[in-house]
Amino acid sequence: MKRAQVLTTSALFVASVYFLLPLWWLIVAANKNGSELFSTPALWFGGEARIGENLSDVFAYQDGVFADWIVNSLLYSVVGAAAATLLAAAAGYALAKYPFRGRGLVFAVIIGALLIPPPLLAVPQYLLASKTGMVDTVWSVLLPSMVSPFGVYLARVYADTVPDELLEAARVDGAGELRIFCTVGLRLMGPALVTIFLFQTVQIWNNFFLPLVMLADNKLWPLTLGLYFWNSNPQKSFFTLVIAGSLISIVPLVVAFLSLNRFWRGGMTAGAVKG
Repeated sequence: MKRAQVLTTSALFVASVYFLLPLWWLIVAANKNGSELFSTPALWFGGEARIGENLSDVFAYQDGVFADWIVNSLLYSVVGAAAATLLAAAAGYALAKYPFRGRGLVFAVIIGALLIPPPLLAVPQYLLASKTGMVDTVWSVLLPSMVSPFGVYLARVYADTVPDELLEAARVDGAGELRIFCTVGLRLMGPALVTIFLFQTVQIWNNFFLPLVMLADNKLWPLTLGLYFWNSNPQKSFFTLVIAGSLISIVPLVVAFLSLNRFWRGGMTAGAVKG
């Protein structure tokens, strides 16, 4: 094996350990009680495995409010990401396939929106939500999650790969523009849509500041906000709740990545070839 290959493999191995070490610590810590967290080696198990008891405590605390947080996170992530993907696909398709005055300016504004950190928009969004009476409702988090400038950008890149000849053939056959978009455009943009959906799902799932600003009712909180308030409690009994809850919170993301991985890789490759 060449020296360059050895160095590359070693670097990848070190990077893999670096990224997997926190996950290993989380799995180990979820099997300990509150006292073992501070009295046993951080990266190895303590005495008796307590993962079942810890998980039971998580779902039993405050009449099962953690289950409500899971449902809320799934609602915000899945519905918000699905709507954002559809809107991004429509906008990207229109920008790629329909010439109109100001198209370049519109796309430039979308690119500019990518440079704005989402937390900077939380306060303006709160002011808008307060004017419409949506503060402390599901819609105050769900509606902002349905907009994805990155998704529009990515959708336009992939919409450029849709052959214009195929669209013209559909028009000759008498298909309307909406039907062409739904039956031709969306199908050919399939890998891109999965990529947008996956990225937006992760972003919404990990969103913290927007729910913090918008929601006061803990029954509407997502997992990120609920675990944050558990972690702010100084009692040691909450440490095991936070760790076990954190372990549960990463399971849906792992499942999403594993189930959509082949579509995501195909979409990223197609975009790279087009570029």
